[in-house]
Amino acid sequence: MFNGGCYMSQQRADTGTLVAVHGAGLAYGAHSVLDDVSLTLEPGRITTLIGPNGAGKSTLARLVLGLARPDRGRVERRPGLRVGYMPQHLQVDESLPLTVDRFLWLAAPGRTRARRDALQRTGVAHLRRRAVRGLSGGEMQRVLLARALLRKPDLLVLDEPAQGVDVAGQDALYGLLGQVRDETGCGILLISHDLHLVMARTDQVVCLHHHVCCSGTPEAVSRDPAYHRLFGPSGGMPNLAVYTHDHDHDHDLSGDPHHDHHGHTGGHHHD
Repeated sequence: MFNGGCYMSQQRADTGTLVAVHGAGLAYGAHSVLDDVSLTLEPGRITTLIGPNGAGKSTLARLVLGLARPDRGRVERRPGLRVGYMPQHLQVDESLPLTVDRFLWLAAPGRTRARRDALQRTGVAHLRRRAVRGLSGGEMQRVLLARALLRKPDLLVLDEPAQGVDVAGQDALYGLLGQVRDETGCGILLISHDLHLVMARTDQVVCLHHHVCCSGTPEAVSRDPAYHRLFGPSGGMPNLAVYTHDHDHDHDLSGDPHHDHHGHTGGHHHD
């Protein structure tokens, strides 16, 4: 069934489950993109989808969002599901004198208080009157997250949310996503290559290479032979071993640590 630009499954997910993908397969001509893929997204859980370029991650996200339908299998969605989406790229015409508030207004006309609250939640309320074209990468990502939160979503889908943000800024952004999950109870689907940071910020990891190679907790997946076959002994990243970050300090939007009241900054710790 096609509704408002989205393919909507006629099956309904079990009560409580947000989206359930059952044995989905999808091919473009002779090229198989997804083969027998299953995925369940639950409220209050962060699920991270990882895999190399061309593995089918964005295609699976399109199935979850209802923007495509599988050739085989089915996708079930909870009735009335509200989804917030944060794209990997969003081109804004730099010739337009568009402020952050006006940019959010395009997604939520007339809801001034809601726009202010969304910016406050993502830590960028002070940017409300700033021109979008003047934002840094980290600032823009938080504005895009605020835009997604305006829908008061049951499910957030974020495609490479930390792209263009430095490591410390990524850590701060993933920490913010955890806070959003804790405060709202929404489910979150992350698509990311930032394995060493994501692994410490997620409840479940799904490793995809056209099919599900392995899935489970970050610790279980990091030890799975299928994971190492796909990403190599270090998981495709230096210092992959599940990343921990001692938070005796905070990061600003650029990732720089704030000083504590003694004038010191905390250190980073990698196990």
